Amino acid sequence: MIRSEILREIAPILRDHLVVCNIGLPSQELHMIDDQPTNFYMLGTMGLSSSIGLGLAMAQEKTVISIDGDGSVLTNMGTLPTIANNVADNYILMIIDNGSYGSTGDQPTYAGKKTSLAAVASACGCENVIECQDKDTGEVLQKAIDSKQMTIIVVKCDSGNIKLPVITMDPVVIRDRFMKAVQA
Repeated sequence: MIRSEILREIAPILRDHLVVCNIGLPSQELHMIDDQPTNFYMLGTMGLSSSIGLGLAMAQEKTVISIDGDGSVLTNMGTLPTIANNVADNYILMIIDNGSYGSTGDQPTYAGKKTSLAAVASACGCENVIECQDKDTGEVLQKAIDSKQMTIIVVKCDSGNIKLPVITMDPVVIRDRFMKAVQA
């Protein structure tokens, strides 16, 4: 499976939660698959979905799911020790690990070589780290939500992108409708 197929499969699970989605193609895919006011689409901040999601989880009680990529997490390696040391049991970080920088042309990442992001997260002190295969994402995500424990999920999948349009919604509109959803 590729990232867009995973997002299509888990969209019904995501719908009931606050979602912070990684820049570029992941946000465009989620927007196309199931645009919701509870989805915050990152339009230009590579590596910060996990950090923004953690801050949001710490600021309120609703479940927050950050969808990040292996390339973005590698870009912001400080996020994993920050997450480990600021436990928010309403926070789930789902790293879609396709071994590539998917939004910039599928250049390989080190996560597609020797580096295990699950091992890195555990070494940083994250206590509930699960690595799963693409086909098991929905089941693993639902169990993480039900556990009410901060969880890092590393989803191993194939690299690849679908053709789709950019998000034409103004970033201010995305922000404002998301803020209303958070407050609802």
